[in-house]
Amino acid sequence: MANIKSARKRARQAEKTRKHNMGLRSMMRTKIKKVVNACDAGDKDAAVAAYKDAVPVIDSMINKGIVTKNKAARHKSRLNTRVKALSA
Repeated sequence: MANIKSARKRARQAEKTRKHNMGLRSMMRTKIKKVVNACDAGDKDAAVAAYKDAVPVIDSMINKGIVTKNKAARHKSRLNTRVKALSA
């Protein structure tokens, strides 16, 4: 445990930030799972709607520093491939 007052404050802030980031990361994963589940069910309309809902969330996680640009691009690319496969 930190002994210096400023170190104790940083520890409190770090824990608060960690919990906030966990919530954001969980939200992103939930949006991704909605697309995957809709694709697995074969529901093209739901998959397209879920994809359009997920992309802005994934993009906003880049700006918040939750995921890197490459990871976000990888998620979007893989989801898009799954959605496009339904229409083929």
